Amino acid sequence: MALRINELCINCDVCEPACPNQAISQGETIYVIEPARCTECVGHFDEPQCVVVCPVECIDKDPAHAETEQQLRAKLAMLQQLAP
Repeated sequence: MALRINELCINCDVCEPACPNQAISQGETIYVIEPARCTECVGHFDEPQCVVVCPVECIDKDPAHAETEQQLRAKLAMLQQLAP
């Protein structure tokens, strides 16, 4: 399941560099997570790094993008194939 950043975001800038898949970017008002790039850090870390570094706990699972661990690993493999 991809993650999402909710309205509690204070734009502290710590989540974006923590993401190994470059899934986080500055949105119109708060940071946003691109579901197609978010693997919840599966294949990189034991827990999502954006959640670990977030000082206000504004990152939740996105129910609109439910995925199993196997699907997240497949997404990671696809992202790694696209990387230069």
